[in-house]
Amino acid sequence: MRTRYRFALLLLLPLATSLAMAQQGTSEKAKEGDRTGARSDVKPTVSPKSATDDPTYVIGQDDVLDISVWKEPDVSRQVPVRPDGKISLPLLNDVQATGLTPMQLQAQLTEKLRKFLTDPQVTVIVTAINSRRVYMMGEINRPGAIPLVPNMTILQAISTAGGLSQFANSSKIQVLRTENGKQATYFFNYKDVIRGVRTEQNILLKPGDSIVVP
Repeated sequence: MRTRYRFALLLLLPLATSLAMAQQGTSEKAKEGDRTGARSDVKPTVSPKSATDDPTYVIGQDDVLDISVWKEPDVSRQVPVRPDGKISLPLLNDVQATGLTPMQLQAQLTEKLRKFLTDPQVTVIVTAINSRRVYMMGEINRPGAIPLVPNMTILQAISTAGGLSQFANSSKIQVLRTENGKQATYFFNYKDVIRGVRTEQNILLKPGDSIVVP
């Protein structure tokens, strides 16, 4: 009888060990699933992408700004710069934004919010640049507004707009610019410039310039 019991125990021992290992593996998977589930519940914070890395960039009309005040979601928001150059924020109402760099506006908002919040930490990011544009008009292949990149010339703007149309009078192109409240006109002869003649006509453009191709 004892021999039979010993034989039965020898047969059952591997089975019991296998069951114990299986239960341990299931438990570990369950714990891992719980940890994974806990991680999936955490929403990552995604910072808005800046439209410019230039610290000297000056905010202009129609730009879009992301105003973030740490631990103050009711004050933080994305706002457009209105035609009057101002933005609207809770607690502060209207604040002048045009003419300032993001860092200057950040410092101004921080100072104003001290009246309402303890040690406010403000971040200002330009998420869309809509103020730096030039306008292509007349006999151009793609008329309309185009983004003004740094150091863009008349020739580069024409190229960006798809070049001149076949009916363009390339010798009488004009750049219209508002300076000190008055309109100034600059003349541009396309054929001369591409031949290397009177290249001083190929001036750097400024925001709001209009290029008229008759």
